[in-house]
Amino acid sequence: MATKITNGVVVSVIAEYQKEYSSPMQQHFVFTYKIRIENHSDSTVQLLRRHWYIFDSNGIQREVEGEGVVGQTPVLEPGDTHEYISGSNLKTEMGKMRGTYLMESVMSGQQFYVEIPEFLLIAPQKLN
Repeated sequence: MATKITNGVVVSVIAEYQKEYSSPMQQHFVFTYKIRIENHSDSTVQLLRRHWYIFDSNGIQREVEGEGVVGQTPVLEPGDTHEYISGSNLKTEMGKMRGTYLMESVMSGQQFYVEIPEFLLIAPQKLN
């Protein structure tokens, strides 16, 4: 598990290879990742946007940016947790992802970025 804390917001990630949806012969490798966001700050915050950097081991980098996460812009009061599962596909057996969330303090309206820790995407057959 990869974990990072920014401004009292803790982001943890666990990735998993999805063999049943992957097709190695066609260079199609599918991964899911589970994100856990915990608000350890004293303020209520809302997740507004996400920005992902996705890297294949062949040197190709993609960026994905958009509103919220899986169709939601969750509000987290102090002590709250939000979890979701999403996925990404690669053209190689290995890669990595990292990113940021744009968050906003509900009381002050101040926006800030929360880092999503870098995590590896590795098909188990690559480890043999």
